[in-house]
Amino acid sequence: MNIQIIGTKKCKEARKAVRFFKERGVKFHQVDLNERPLSPGELDKIMQKIPSDELIDSDGASYKKRGMAYMDFDFREEFLEDPGLLKTPIIRCDKEVCVGVNLDTWNRWLKS
Repeated sequence: MNIQIIGTKKCKEARKAVRFFKERGVKFHQVDLNERPLSPGELDKIMQKIPSDELIDSDGASYKKRGMAYMDFDFREEFLEDPGLLKTPIIRCDKEVCVGVNLDTWNRWLKS
């Protein structure tokens, strides 16, 4: 099982994911979007599994600061330019992906 936690170190939800997997002794790789944004290929793989409108953090500071509620835009292009627009954490387990704290999904992954 390959677990990847994508978020920022300051994100409370990402810290919950880290704590969840640590408490269960599951090894994971953490990606801090402030240190290393997603590559176009990584983003494409995530967007194949999760619709763009579920990935955007419309409550986040970047979204509001840029006035994106009133704009038409290319999700992919904007995510690559400003990773702060992504809802976090994004958790990848092998070929599956989920966004946000999703204990049911995480527990299912651990059982399989």
